[in-house]
Amino acid sequence: MALFEGLASKLQETFRRLRGKGKLTEADVNEAMREIRLALLEADVNFKVVKDFVARVKERAVGQEVLASLTPGQAVVKIVNDELTALLGGQTARINFAGRPPTVIMLIGLQGSGKTTTAGKLANLLRKQGRRPLLVAADVYRPAAIKQLEVVGAQVGVPVFQLGQADPVAIARGGVDKALVDGRDVVIIDTAGRLHIDDELMAELERIKAAVKPHEILLVVDAMTGQDAVNVAETFNARIGIDGVVMTKLDGDARGGAALSVRAVTGKPIKFAATGEKLDAIEQFHPDRMASRILGMGDVLTLIEKAQSEFDAEKAKELEKRLRRAEFTLDDFLAQLKEMRKLGPLDQLLGMMPGMGNLKQLQGMRIDEKDLSHVEAIICSMTPAERRHPAIIDGSRRKRIAKGSGTSVQDVNRLLKQFHETQRLIKQLSGIERGLGKGLGKLPFLK
Repeated sequence: MALFEGLASKLQETFRRLRGKGKLTEADVNEAMREIRLALLEADVNFKVVKDFVARVKERAVGQEVLASLTPGQAVVKIVNDELTALLGGQTARINFAGRPPTVIMLIGLQGSGKTTTAGKLANLLRKQGRRPLLVAADVYRPAAIKQLEVVGAQVGVPVFQLGQADPVAIARGGVDKALVDGRDVVIIDTAGRLHIDDELMAELERIKAAVKPHEILLVVDAMTGQDAVNVAETFNARIGIDGVVMTKLDGDARGGAALSVRAVTGKPIKFAATGEKLDAIEQFHPDRMASRILGMGDVLTLIEKAQSEFDAEKAKELEKRLRRAEFTLDDFLAQLKEMRKLGPLDQLLGMMPGMGNLKQLQGMRIDEKDLSHVEAIICSMTPAERRHPAIIDGSRRKRIAKGSGTSVQDVNRLLKQFHETQRLIKQLSGIERGLGKGLGKLPFLK
């Protein structure tokens, strides 16, 4: 995740040096704490939050159970992971659904924070979870805001309730009534924002809150605005009262200070994280998983959840059968590449794998989405016969494929070599599996 790249690389380098020491002294711990403090401040984390965080970590890290440990470096990493998880909120905070539908969710925030797009993303996420959401267009001031919500709603297959330029309070109340009539169990109200906080905005939000009594008030904040986002959250919470935060643009190049400060400053959890422009680019915010990503421990659970939501189960079963028969072709290779790309940018996926978060920073290592596009282009430039039987691809065919895909013959050769190696490995594994199967079948306890 690009948001924490700078912080993650600095912390991981600090811990790498700690792990290299067989024994830690208090001076070693003090030096590590200084580096952690600087890394957090450079990431634009609130100064008081940094001070309290480092104090808690240091208090635990200078204890005898750490300094006398056989693996003191690992013990410090665990302490930082625990405290970072607590700083981000500790437990995963979920939507409080009403016992009696509909659940009313009110989205608030400044103009430009991404409320309308977030409303569509949230509706799409809840729809995939089996809910029947209704979007309500209560932003009557921003030009084309209603039309934008209708477009977003159509893209995710969720209806939009709107009354044009009517009173936002009447629109919100009408949306809840419409949900009751249509059997919609979630109402997501897209309210108006302002370029800055003002009394008029706050008064309108207070009237909407009083009229529909929302079960959840979620503040949408832009992670790119740094500590300004924390200040906005503090103000909205004091005036309106929020239940949680949706952090947008977590895939950007912000330093991460807002995400690491908002819970400590407001006492309110981050409930969702938006990580891209696409309408499926939103996920439940898990403090423990985010802490693991920052420290380079990966986030395998989120990766598995992404895979489960995107992969076609029937296609996966068919591929498994083909692999068992060692019939893996370039068509299968292309299909798996497309399935993998559904999960998101490659650098984000690597960030979820333990120890892989900083892979692209290694010397000579490039992680370029263009490389995957070139692979797709090369395979798509082959005939069906060539994809099924790559052995028939001679010199003249390679030149034609390279020309058709906008790549070089060397690129085609490299891909074919890699594919042949993959095929060879699959055949070896299939042979081992069959051999083991025959051997195991002779064992009396498996009969």
